[in-house]
Amino acid sequence: MSLLDHVKRCNAFVPADYRPLEISGCRIGAVRQRLAERLAAFPDIFVVSTDRVVVSPRLTDAATRTAALREVVDRLSAEGTLAKTLGEDYRVVSRWGEEPFFLIDRSAVSAFGIAAFGVHLNGFVRHGRTVKLWIAKRAPDKAVEPGKLDNMVAGGQPAGLGLSENLAKEAAEEAGMPRDLALTATPVGAISYCMAGTWGLKPDTMFVYDLELPTSFTPTNTDGEVSQFFLMEPEEILDLLRHGQRFKFNVPLVLIDFFIRHGILSAENEPEYLDLVRGLRTLP
Repeated sequence: MSLLDHVKRCNAFVPADYRPLEISGCRIGAVRQRLAERLAAFPDIFVVSTDRVVVSPRLTDAATRTAALREVVDRLSAEGTLAKTLGEDYRVVSRWGEEPFFLIDRSAVSAFGIAAFGVHLNGFVRHGRTVKLWIAKRAPDKAVEPGKLDNMVAGGQPAGLGLSENLAKEAAEEAGMPRDLALTATPVGAISYCMAGTWGLKPDTMFVYDLELPTSFTPTNTDGEVSQFFLMEPEEILDLLRHGQRFKFNVPLVLIDFFIRHGILSAENEPEYLDLVRGLRTLP
């Protein structure tokens, strides 16, 4: 397979399968047709029509909406229509940086097609003029893509934490990294994609960080979510990317971006270079 196949995989969905989810005239998500019909059973919370689902204007503030949506999510989760709740809230916004319309359990974000955000860290070691990257292997009991390869540190962005604080927290949990070291990571941009997932639509944005690590540092998992770490050369990673889906579905995008920014992939050695550059930042 080509590197571009990974980008295409993360941008595969059929728009007709979804109805827009709106609030106060803003689109904040999209729900599958079957779920839209189920939400019609909550007329005090949703106004459902043939072409959209609207959060009721009678819910006038974030706290009221949050409480109402929690009731819906809990009930639909209990009946198996939605995934099991996780007890971690995500902010619901139409764009990053805005005040949230409401909060919703992380488990339901995809079902409602809500924009989700996360942090991904490229931890690398420099050897002369070359670099090697620390790659994690996800634990076999992970709910999503168990046993797949991953960035050294990655995690969703919950409500109530800043990006740097979340990165430091995830770095401590997943890689045993001291806070002071994690906070020296450099923010290097964002990658976005939109794909159909198990429960619904995933319009996701990953805030990407680079961190050059001392050769004396070896990551050690502390929360049970990583089973092993490998220090890998770019050529080894690219070979894996070109010969299958060994990595969690969205991680190839972060790695491709790293290789482009560090000159490992270029317009001279990668025929699909421009398509890759454009494809790393696409949202509907």
